[in-house]
Amino acid sequence: MRVPTNLKRGEAEFNMTPMIDVVFLLIIFFLVSSHLAKQEAQMPLPLPAAESGHEIVDDQMARVVVNIEADGTLILAGRRVPAEQLVERFAAERERSGDSIEVRIRCDRATPYANVKPVMLAATEAGIWSIAFSVIRPEDAP
Repeated sequence: MRVPTNLKRGEAEFNMTPMIDVVFLLIIFFLVSSHLAKQEAQMPLPLPAAESGHEIVDDQMARVVVNIEADGTLILAGRRVPAEQLVERFAAERERSGDSIEVRIRCDRATPYANVKPVMLAATEAGIWSIAFSVIRPEDAP
């Protein structure tokens, strides 16, 4: 931006329009990214009922959510993922987020344990020891 040499019209001013544009773009980016993160944890699955579950206490912990459908399909970050790729995906996420990371498993209540076991093994092979299951209260179950 060229600064005028003659100031007959008044003082020099800064053009704030580009800065406002950048701020609005950042706001839109964070709104969209937070919406996508919530959408993954709200995928419609009939979760299993459990009486011994507890509410989320530390919601600031980095978390990887894996959705397992009744037929055994694994969905990570909104995409279908083969079980063989889970170890490298979990390891990359652990490197990015550090040691305080949790794997949250959301599975259909009709999913057999044989479809859940590879997710748990992949998490431990990647060095992630905090694994939690999403469940609902028995009174909320249909």
